[in-house]
Amino acid sequence: MSFPVIVLISGSGSNLQALIDQSLQGKLDIDIKAVISNKADAFGLERAQKVGIPTHALDHKAFTSREAFDEALQQTIDQYQPKLVILAGFMRILTETFTKHYEGRMLNIHPSLLPKFKGLDTHQRAIDAKEQEHGVSVHFVSSELDAGAVIVQASTKIETDETASSLADKVHALEHVIYPLAVKWFSENRLTLKYGTAHLDDTPLSETGILYHPGLT
Repeated sequence: MSFPVIVLISGSGSNLQALIDQSLQGKLDIDIKAVISNKADAFGLERAQKVGIPTHALDHKAFTSREAFDEALQQTIDQYQPKLVILAGFMRILTETFTKHYEGRMLNIHPSLLPKFKGLDTHQRAIDAKEQEHGVSVHFVSSELDAGAVIVQASTKIETDETASSLADKVHALEHVIYPLAVKWFSENRLTLKYGTAHLDDTPLSETGILYHPGLT
């Protein structure tokens, strides 16, 4: 029986598409029960509808507070009883009550080599800081922004003529490799969160998780 998950998005849903593709190809044994967006015009909703995945749009602007939105979001998610919640470009800061509810079973992907460059505009910030490499991290979600236990990272070289746009393209390609991999580990019960630390196959991971390389399974 496929592993039930929910995916939260705010935009184009390219990471959602990577999950859908690998699921359809039989590389990832998950059942995406629904895709939920805080923006009704998010293209990712169309990606889901195209393959028959139920969708929900919850406009955060229609709620009186962050807490009220998160409560409605939690109710929408929990009706599907997922074992994992996947944030795939979901551009909302979540309340502590919400993150605690899904502690150890909610993942996020962030376009930097955490703990470097938390927050927004990571590609330009990495270039401005004259970093030699940049990348992406998959991590468990905690109540602190972009601070949950890191699971896996992938890196790319920053060229001398690199722009934020060209670097973003390179990082996106890496995202579509390592996010499905982390979801696969979780769905196979190989990935867990214990005492605030990510564990793979019962082995605690370092602060920066595992560095991806071809052949990592």
